[in-house]
Amino acid sequence: MYQIKLATIADIPVIQALAVKIWTPTYQSILSPEQMTFMMDMMYSTPSLEQQMTEKEHQFIIMADGEAPIAYAAYSKTDDPSIYKLHKIYLDPTYQGKGAGKFLLNTVADQVAAKGATILELDVNRFNKAKQFYEKMGFSVIKEKNTDIGNGYLMEDYVMQKPLK
Repeated sequence: MYQIKLATIADIPVIQALAVKIWTPTYQSILSPEQMTFMMDMMYSTPSLEQQMTEKEHQFIIMADGEAPIAYAAYSKTDDPSIYKLHKIYLDPTYQGKGAGKFLLNTVADQVAAKGATILELDVNRFNKAKQFYEKMGFSVIKEKNTDIGNGYLMEDYVMQKPLK
């Protein structure tokens, strides 16, 4: 059975270890090594994660199988109180296709619905195979967007939304 815990600043090393294990293989066929290094530092350096957790008020959760951390997610409110944004959701590839991702995504949906959200929104890279998973989970594409993240790099995403019950 999977366990979910709210992450704190003390859990940053766990999130970083999971990111190296999960994020890197997810994007190595999509992004250049230079862009991956830039983005890992931009999103997963200790100062960046601390800022996300404190100033940006991103709620991180970690999912474990027994004592072993296997996934993480992060979400926050948006300017619209009915919409919450899922910033990150990453699952150990050995657990993919076994219901663990569905469990984690449903946990996030339940948590944000309890805070008053009626829509869960996310951005997914247009070349990421996770788009099909999100569609199976009830998300649909509402638009495309390109985001300049600096250093000459561009994130090419679909914005997807899922209505919550």
